[in-house]
Amino acid sequence: MKLHWSFIAASLFITLCNAGTPPAKPNAHLYVSHYENVLGTSLELKVTTVSKASAKAAEDAALQEIDRMSKILSAYDNNSEFSKWRGTMQQPVKVSAELYEVLRLFDEWRVRSGGVLDASAEAVSQAWKKAAAEKRLPTTAEINTAVALVKQPHWALDATTHTATHLDNAPLMLNSFVKSYIIKHAAAAAMAAGNMNAVVVNIGGDLVVLGNTNETVQITNPTADAENEAPIDQLQIANQAVATSGNYRRGELINGHWYSHIVDPRNGQPANNIISATVVAANATDAGALATAFNVMTPQESIQLAATVPDAQYLIITKEGRRIASKGWNALTTPLPKTTTTTASEFELLINLEIKMQQGFAKRPYVAVWVEDENHAAVRTVSVWHGSDKYMNELKSWYLKYRSSYTTDNTFHSTVTSATRSPGKYTLKWDGKDDKGNALKPGKYTLKIEVSREHGTYQLMRQDLQLDEKPQQFTLPGNAEIESVSLDYRKKS
Repeated sequence: MKLHWSFIAASLFITLCNAGTPPAKPNAHLYVSHYENVLGTSLELKVTTVSKASAKAAEDAALQEIDRMSKILSAYDNNSEFSKWRGTMQQPVKVSAELYEVLRLFDEWRVRSGGVLDASAEAVSQAWKKAAAEKRLPTTAEINTAVALVKQPHWALDATTHTATHLDNAPLMLNSFVKSYIIKHAAAAAMAAGNMNAVVVNIGGDLVVLGNTNETVQITNPTADAENEAPIDQLQIANQAVATSGNYRRGELINGHWYSHIVDPRNGQPANNIISATVVAANATDAGALATAFNVMTPQESIQLAATVPDAQYLIITKEGRRIASKGWNALTTPLPKTTTTTASEFELLINLEIKMQQGFAKRPYVAVWVEDENHAAVRTVSVWHGSDKYMNELKSWYLKYRSSYTTDNTFHSTVTSATRSPGKYTLKWDGKDDKGNALKPGKYTLKIEVSREHGTYQLMRQDLQLDEKPQQFTLPGNAEIESVSLDYRKKS
């Protein structure tokens, strides 16, 4: 795989850190890389180090560790160690240290959470997925059968022989905190690659920060429907893990009603009272476990469980929009970036963009999305994802319009925590305003989407729009890099 890094001088990196942080290594720089199709979602890797070669070593180490751990713990790979062990029954099997630890952690969290966290919650999920495929709700008998499976003992561990014995036929999935567990190992592997000042590994919105940095982390608004909308909070994170779980990106639509993919294995029902929970903890596994459990538990149960992890801080958002924060939460937050808005627009454009998936871990291409008026003058950059500023001109059409005013897009480097989404699928929103925040006059405009893979393919898509009070919908054909694009010009809800 070719390497394309985003680069920022160390002086800028240091200004983003708190004053109390020790200075970075001499000549240290920030390198950023994005991948799709990693653990079923997207990967952002940030490395602060002295050279591109060191950054490459850290990237390779992180990817190799993710691949190694996936071959042990994946429930989707029939050849993984977990899948092969899952196929055994009533016989002690000597397992790897990692699989043994994860099974032990599930035993621990099953007790601590009062049954909320259980690897056999998949039995309930399968009942709901089957019913959804048939456009109906699961029957009481189906729910009761699934819950009965959950309540059985699933395995027995022997610490002396380091064996695990599979005991029952309940479907098992290692979800909940396992992604965070893998991220922790990947971040440690990258940090150990040598000459590292700091490492941030973010997979699908769960992340670990290690080393000499205070990382700015934005929390996605669970009620927003676009990647580029304003966050609800902004944190400063140093040598900690962050995990977010929520029901706003995955679930089942049955007869027009949305049911969360997060289920309560105690009663077989989808969790629907909490829409998002974000947890900060020293240990990534704790953060992932708590964030998932908080979506199922009552707020009071969550507060009690959080108290068993002394270093944990959290923000829970209820379906009514109520914020429930730990006592130490505000100490982690920093003021949100100010937005410039001078006039309002009644309409907005929703842009659904899906990047074409490649086999294995795949680098995300550069993408620019912007709007031009009928005289072909650029009026608004909706979003731009790029690699090193050195290669910005590979987005040649967008760069031609913006090169005189563009320095670097700091939003490209924003670390975001959110509920996990599918890989390569992004939703952006244009609010009908120009780059200065002024609502544009009615008339003809053109949306352009430019995609460039470093030293690879190049694509330019465009769609004319008539800004007025008439809703419009468009579907753009895919190409070598883009699977599909749909546009929905609509009145703001």
